[in-house]
Amino acid sequence: MERKEFIKTCGFACLGGTLIGAILEGCGSSKIITANIDHSDMVVPAMAFQDNGSFKKHVVVQNPALKYPICVYRFSETQYTALLMRCTHQGAELQVFGDRLECPAHGSQFSNTGLVKNGPADANLRTFPVTIKNDQLLISLK
Repeated sequence: MERKEFIKTCGFACLGGTLIGAILEGCGSSKIITANIDHSDMVVPAMAFQDNGSFKKHVVVQNPALKYPICVYRFSETQYTALLMRCTHQGAELQVFGDRLECPAHGSQFSNTGLVKNGPADANLRTFPVTIKNDQLLISLK
């Protein structure tokens, strides 16, 4: 095997391993649920965060009436953040990787509170107010 071919093969192997790890991290930790919309609120059961006696850090919520899903992060029993999973750079749907959201199109990264961590995006994500009522999260879509 020639040196150039060896380097090329090793590079593809490393890249493939990195991509597979990132995909598994994103898929393994996400829970996607379909939620109902009541008037202007998306209704998410607080139980959606329970996972075998512990709590998930986030869930991804979707509804056919919305073009993009919403990622809801749980910080405590009473503190949640709801983020529209639409990149503020060019509108691609974001992917969740633990405590960050990432754009597959150009690599922008956002924190679990919606702040830009890495460009090319220069605007924070749209957030929605979250209230808790009768063991349900009400995400205001106004």
